[in-house]
Amino acid sequence: MKSRPLTLLRDDLVDYDKAMERMAEMVIERQEDARPDTLWLLSHPQVYTIGRRTPSDHLPDPTHGIPVLETTRGGQLTYHGPGQLVGYLIVRLAPGEGVVDYIREVEHRLIDALSHLGVPAERRDTPPGTELLTGVWTATTARKIVSIGMRASRNVTSHGFALNVDGDLEPWKWAVACGLPEVDMTSVLREAGRGDMDEVRDVVATAFEARADPLQDRRSLPENRLRPGDLEPRIRRV
Repeated sequence: MKSRPLTLLRDDLVDYDKAMERMAEMVIERQEDARPDTLWLLSHPQVYTIGRRTPSDHLPDPTHGIPVLETTRGGQLTYHGPGQLVGYLIVRLAPGEGVVDYIREVEHRLIDALSHLGVPAERRDTPPGTELLTGVWTATTARKIVSIGMRASRNVTSHGFALNVDGDLEPWKWAVACGLPEVDMTSVLREAGRGDMDEVRDVVATAFEARADPLQDRRSLPENRLRPGDLEPRIRRV
């Protein structure tokens, strides 16, 4: 795997719609060569997001009160919430490189990070005619620990991955995650018996060769950060 250093941005809990606004701005900045390749690490309040191919019968039970938001990324339904590390990747693809090629690299880098956290992991090839198996699974328990959904516009990627660290896994059971009715979602805490967000964030940043820029770090959304107790999302429902 070739070296691909990234600039690291870090935030704590950021409302999903505000994050999408800022990510769109960063994509334009990268397309115009006004910013370097960037990894933005953050978390979101509780929200389900759905890709364009998500069937209506995969949507969650609305009685749980978690908003559902349409998104432009690839993939199907996923869940975000506190205790999950989200990584948005704003990266210019190399000549001849497609977004699927880059997703394979993302999977391998996350597998490397998980190995350092004591969680043996693997990616899976998709058999012809079956649902796309993008993401990362645990090697010993065959549970899914990372969801990935990305797209590319004018040769620059957006969206990224969600790694379950120590959050509540119950909301995954209230919908069909990733188009896989039988999928068993897991977390670093469940697999390794511990899940420290600060440690996981540092290990993931290292796996992606991502380093903070003193001029940009922790300045991605200064006016939009949420306090840990401020968990009411302000986004439209599907």
